[in-house]
Amino acid sequence: MPTMPGAPDAVIRQWFKDVWDDGHEDAIGRMLAPDARVHGLSGADGPPIIGAKDFTSFFRAFQSALSDISIVVQRTVVQDDMCAAFCRVTALHTGDTLGAPASGEMVDFSGISIARVRDGKIVEAWNCFDFLSMYQQIGWVRKPPLP
Repeated sequence: MPTMPGAPDAVIRQWFKDVWDDGHEDAIGRMLAPDARVHGLSGADGPPIIGAKDFTSFFRAFQSALSDISIVVQRTVVQDDMCAAFCRVTALHTGDTLGAPASGEMVDFSGISIARVRDGKIVEAWNCFDFLSMYQQIGWVRKPPLP
């Protein structure tokens, strides 16, 4: 069954394609509600990112640190105005904007984003991405020995 253009599934898939895969910064203001709250990208206990302006700052830092970003939405689950998307992220760590020098290493990790969509825009999102795996892959955190 095809997905409706403003449906949560269509919006979240378009978000990852336009913003992250294609790098269209202008899509942030187009797809994110002005007062949207984005949780889980400011550290474990960090405050939510509020609105397109703050999200654009996060986007620029991430884009500067990671080139050739690809986020593939592998599976979605929709309930009413909510969509949970399981994603796989690949990129090359080429910039210093995450707080340490670029490693030149490829990263490959996964995560989940749950978004509430209203009138074709993301109004709130909760993110849980495996940044620990990313940090291990770029050498910031040692991989623990297997038991």
